[in-house]
Amino acid sequence: MRPRHSIIEIFSTFVNFADDRFSSWVSDPGLHRNMERSVKQTPESPRSEDFWALHWHKRWKREPEPNPRVEGHLLAYLQETCYWAARKTSRAGFAGSQVGLADLFQMAIAQVRRIFKGFNPEQGSSLKDYAGVTFKSIIRDTLRQRRETDICSDWALLRKISQKRLEEALSRAGFGPTKIAEYRLAWTGFKTLYVPDRAAGTRQLPPPDRATWEAIAAQYNRDRHTLPAGGAQVSPEILERWLKESAQWTRAYLYPDTTSLNASQPGPDREYIDLLPDEERESPLDEAILEEEIAARREQQSQLHRVLAEAIAKLKPELQDILKLYYGLGLTQQEIAGRVQTKQYTVSRRLSRARELLVKALAQWSQDTVKASPTCEQLEQMATALEEWLPSYLGGADDA
Repeated sequence: MRPRHSIIEIFSTFVNFADDRFSSWVSDPGLHRNMERSVKQTPESPRSEDFWALHWHKRWKREPEPNPRVEGHLLAYLQETCYWAARKTSRAGFAGSQVGLADLFQMAIAQVRRIFKGFNPEQGSSLKDYAGVTFKSIIRDTLRQRRETDICSDWALLRKISQKRLEEALSRAGFGPTKIAEYRLAWTGFKTLYVPDRAAGTRQLPPPDRATWEAIAAQYNRDRHTLPAGGAQVSPEILERWLKESAQWTRAYLYPDTTSLNASQPGPDREYIDLLPDEERESPLDEAILEEEIAARREQQSQLHRVLAEAIAKLKPELQDILKLYYGLGLTQQEIAGRVQTKQYTVSRRLSRARELLVKALAQWSQDTVKASPTCEQLEQMATALEEWLPSYLGGADDA
């Protein structure tokens, strides 16, 4: 993968795949123009990648509604991080042979707002470090969920999902409150009255029989007065269609598509991002405060890196080896156990011991620095920061 160098390129270009491999960086014209304009507004001040990452993230956090342009800059910035998370997951064999690198990338990048919402710069980690850990977690969770969902019949899926998930799926599909209430009532009757034979398994459940459909319809028609608009009587056939649609939209909801920010719009040379208003310029005071925050965070990160590097060097060799295999190479505990010829529970115990010692080192550093013992909440934050830092320190991006 060719690295990006200029600030404008880093915040306005996106990964392009060909034959399931990185092919090139594709520039978004609207984002490029906006980033170029933003950089030129204060040419006398040096601007770093870290500055702009925090700048756009702070803008994103304070917007009452997602701003596609601000979100687009952050999305562009995290392209490389997402790519390497997907590549390492693929190389670790977790995805199997049926899911390609581009698929893994899309799984992760589609849920990038989880990263925007969850990132807290006050915890000492960078946006990229936090994103790297979270992208890997998103990919693995999605793969587990997909395996489970792919082998479920519609009826098994409907029995497994929660009401919240059903409502989210229908809302994402464009259904209004009235229709969602109708589908929810149909699903409630299905969950209550369809009791399959457990001996037949729980993943490939057959559809309800005729008697069950009639019972579901009878319950729906009896309870339809609870619907916002009263609701009309429905037949078993209509309920079956509604529930099949619910299963279809739930599957689609689990694997959302991404929408390009430069999708075509009516008119010559018009793009979606061109329809957005210009970004308001930050005040000099805001910029100065942000620069101070960056400088303080860099100093804190430098100290944390030094403390943790020294703490790792003091660990026993077997603990250092486990950390390198788990965080550096991304191997599973079972894979590590096979490589070092020990039991999986031994690997788990050594990992836990290594993390414990490193968190203790952070706690001691915190106590020496602020002259106060860290609280339980602060210790949890340290453990989270450690999980974000270790892959970056012990791994690093390999060549494409």
